[in-house]
Amino acid sequence: MRQFPLEMHHMEPGRVVEWRLRSTAGAAADGGAGDAPGDAAGDAGGDAAGDAGGRRASFNQDKHFTVAEESRGADDPVASWVAVTFEVAGALDEQALTRALLAFVRRHEVLRCEFRRLAGELACEPIDVGELALDTAPVADFDSADELLGFLVERFTRSIDTLSWPLFTMGAVLREDSATVYLAFDHIVCDGLSMPIVVHEVQNAYEALLRGEDIGVPPAPSYLDFAEEQRRRYLSIDADDERLGYWKSFMARSGGEFFPRFPLELGVEPDRMYPIVNEASTLLDAAEAEVFEKACRAVDGKPFMGVLAAVAVCLREAGGPGVYRGFMPLSERGRGGWANSVGWFVNTLPIEFDASPGRDFAQVIAAVRAGFGAMMEHIDVPFVRAWQLLAPTEFAARSWPYPVNFFSYIDARKCPGADRHEDWRPTSHVWSARANGACSWFQRDADGLHMNSLYVDTAAARRTMEDFQESLRGTVREIARHGAFRRPIALTSPRRAVGTPLDAAPYARHP
Repeated sequence: MRQFPLEMHHMEPGRVVEWRLRSTAGAAADGGAGDAPGDAAGDAGGDAAGDAGGRRASFNQDKHFTVAEESRGADDPVASWVAVTFEVAGALDEQALTRALLAFVRRHEVLRCEFRRLAGELACEPIDVGELALDTAPVADFDSADELLGFLVERFTRSIDTLSWPLFTMGAVLREDSATVYLAFDHIVCDGLSMPIVVHEVQNAYEALLRGEDIGVPPAPSYLDFAEEQRRRYLSIDADDERLGYWKSFMARSGGEFFPRFPLELGVEPDRMYPIVNEASTLLDAAEAEVFEKACRAVDGKPFMGVLAAVAVCLREAGGPGVYRGFMPLSERGRGGWANSVGWFVNTLPIEFDASPGRDFAQVIAAVRAGFGAMMEHIDVPFVRAWQLLAPTEFAARSWPYPVNFFSYIDARKCPGADRHEDWRPTSHVWSARANGACSWFQRDADGLHMNSLYVDTAAARRTMEDFQESLRGTVREIARHGAFRRPIALTSPRRAVGTPLDAAPYARHP
């Protein structure tokens, strides 16, 4: 599974259909209507948590919803989505997929939620599983791949609205011998690691139905329970709470700033948002990634530590500081029973370590390992709560105050269903309308190590990110070949063109 811009997808055209979620409660009250054709109300079982009565949103959800409210009121909408696609072999059985999708939505309480502001609190109102139905809606026939992708980008952007239910859209591109299924979500109901769960559950349910098997599965542990537990532990703390000590010490060493600055020039002005560049490339092929991992293990490091060490050294060589400071998103699924649950289980914490000139690969890895260990001791302190208490002025704004240093790494080989990714060919895609900085996500899969970056569309940012990506590609390859930083990292004039663009072609089926 790999993350890259949707526009890069080599998706064959075809007939597009969509599945539109609705509640039957209103119709039932009027004496009307039942489930859509193909529904199986018992497919996902009941859900005691979905009874009447609101639940409270998580810190992440509350902040996200608040930004949407404020931007809408200022006629300055903040738009974004996260999407997943996957392939189905053979002619699609629309009724079976309808049942599989409905079972998936019923299984995850957060997908059934409507969000409402009540007396200042953001409440989640789960719709009962028995009141959900899916309607199949024909959309259009596409003869051109470019027209199809243009439609999907526009469709996701138009249909995903934080302030309106449902908070996701589902559809498929049908052909005679294959189909591409797509689902796009608002971030308020999911995170990046939810995407392989989506693929795994929908595909398994669909294939079981084709075999004539029952797909009854129990409700997944609910993200809303996770949110409730988090609020119970941290809603009452204040800025003097000792659990904020890690954040405070980080800020003290960062000149009092809560947000670690991206250290290279992006050409942005204060308090201004910009259109973005969304691009992806391959850093290492499969064989190189295996050797890179061995080089990291040889110095008691993990592959993500090696990538982070390379990032730190490249930033330093391009003019950044010797001490790396940045944000790192971390999944909190593993701390409870939520390993296979959909939701926004991401906490964001600061990490810092020494990558000063003269330190070799083993020394930088040791520093990364120590910095990561210190960070992990404080993983359960919610980022949004720390932000609210320690940087209240910045918290009141609708975006991070300036370009922020951000690093994310996912090994897709460890995700649910990874053993079927060759058949399903899942892809994930993120999109945002505007930004004021740069974010990079790194993914390891069976084909190698890849990078997806979103950054501001300015001339300075394009130059900076092109140089940085080429420098990083050279650095990780040097580590793979020699287990060391063997050459000067910084690029020299004339500037070289970025090589090895990501090859997205294997992720689509071709006639």
